[in-house]
Amino acid sequence: MTAFSLSPEAAGPRLPVARRTLERLRSVPALAPRYPSHLDAGSLEQLAALPPLAKDDLNTALAHLEPAAEHSATWLFQSGGSTGAPKVGYAPTGFYMAGVHAHWQPLDRTDVFVNAWGAGRMWGAHFLAAALADLSGCRIIALGSVAGEEYGDWLDFLAARRVTAIGGTPSVLRLWFAHARAAGVELPSLRKVLWLGEAWQEQLTEDLAAVAPQARRWGMFGSTETWVVGTNTPHCPADVFHPLPSQLVHADAGGLLDFTTLDPEMLNPVLRYRTGDAGELTACPCGRPEPAMRVLGRRDSVVQVRGLGLDVDELIARAEREPGVARAQVVLTEQGGRAASVEVLVLAAGPGAAPDVERLRKELFGATFTLSTAFQHDPGSFRVRPVGELVSNGRTGKTATLVVREES
Repeated sequence: MTAFSLSPEAAGPRLPVARRTLERLRSVPALAPRYPSHLDAGSLEQLAALPPLAKDDLNTALAHLEPAAEHSATWLFQSGGSTGAPKVGYAPTGFYMAGVHAHWQPLDRTDVFVNAWGAGRMWGAHFLAAALADLSGCRIIALGSVAGEEYGDWLDFLAARRVTAIGGTPSVLRLWFAHARAAGVELPSLRKVLWLGEAWQEQLTEDLAAVAPQARRWGMFGSTETWVVGTNTPHCPADVFHPLPSQLVHADAGGLLDFTTLDPEMLNPVLRYRTGDAGELTACPCGRPEPAMRVLGRRDSVVQVRGLGLDVDELIARAEREPGVARAQVVLTEQGGRAASVEVLVLAAGPGAAPDVERLRKELFGATFTLSTAFQHDPGSFRVRPVGELVSNGRTGKTATLVVREES
């Protein structure tokens, strides 16, 4: 049997939730043929035999089911849209955070917590973090998004308020701590950094050591469809998370993760749902005995460029090894569905750090088979450009590694 985060004994009492989810999916006319009557979800073996659910399938199911919370308001959220079709998710007021807080308590009543996830615009992380803070009983500064010219004043304010915790996507946190480091601002009271929405970035570790040496990271992993799947603590590696008892994680033979909710209150019919993340079940160095989930990154990072596969993550990794480069981002411009150009945007590591972009361009072009072959006859269509900031999603504050643009 392939790997699950729960043993058959631990999963058994919760599997009726998965069976109810299966019946809900069978009630969707467009999905019913995927789930013939001989398929069941009464055991882990049966669950592993079910077809995985993709984001388009889940969107189809939600459009038909239109779920609603039984005892509270129903919140409708959206994610994605930068590299693929937007995905929709539903949640009741509270966003299932009571179950998270029962197993993961990074905040307490003594904390002053800055919620720096973007608020509104149909993204849930800001409100999810607010629900966690409410359960923790701490003081909260609901800051949300901040414009570039505002960082200095806000950093002074946070230092004066002796802020002890801050949360946001790693992209947003990078901006906060890079500005603080460049300005020489220190946050000696900051002890906790909460994050969700992207992989942790090692540059953050370096910036934190300079700005807030007492701060330690506390991570959540999940999506708008699954909500919070797992959490970690400062004692865990940044890419290892402990699944909640209400979330069943499955790692298939191909290294892809899928998720099944075992929470009877879950509105989204999450049954072997694939987020596109690769991973494995492993032991965590923190010492907790149950299987943990190591997230190895997006498996959907390979995009087609003129008929050839370009591994965006590999290209980003090569660019970020260049001296003076803090972060990189790939922008793919298409015309009529065909790749017209590929541009690597590079963000300098700090004042006075000026990467040699022309040398980097030649190195990337020569070392990357897809680029050198696809743009053999128009090499000028591949560029490396220094920028003051990367392209980010104004709604969520997230900065994707890949941005796809369509030109007429």
